[in-house]
Amino acid sequence: MKIIILNGPNLNLLGTREKSVYGSRSFEDYFEELKEAFPALELSYFQSNTEGTLIDKLHEVGFSDYKGIVFNAGAYTHTSVAISDAIKAIDTPVVEVHISNVYKREAFRHKSMLAAYCTGVITGFGLESYRLALQYFERMKPKQIGFGIK
Repeated sequence: MKIIILNGPNLNLLGTREKSVYGSRSFEDYFEELKEAFPALELSYFQSNTEGTLIDKLHEVGFSDYKGIVFNAGAYTHTSVAISDAIKAIDTPVVEVHISNVYKREAFRHKSMLAAYCTGVITGFGLESYRLALQYFERMKPKQIGFGIK
């Protein structure tokens, strides 16, 4: 089963930025651990700081043989109608993830523009938020994924 992890703006700085919030590991190191932990999943990873590039990637994988998207849109979660529209438009189910507990942070982070079109939201478990999302996809049969949310 093909699953892609998409990371949005500033997540390329994991391991170096705001370590008290995001930890000290790079995502690339963590991704290698995820690939080992989920051998039944064909995992790929993509990161961009650019909204349009993320939308292009959603369009690319959203109508393909990918069975799931794990998406941390970073700050675009709270601002991007365009990414929300892209998630709404595609066939592939999306699980929104966040490393920090967004509800313990600034008030503007309490609103997700994406959540209404995602299968679910996982927030506040550090990098393990990605593992939880992958466990969801691993345990679901392909036709059950998404629960008809869209």
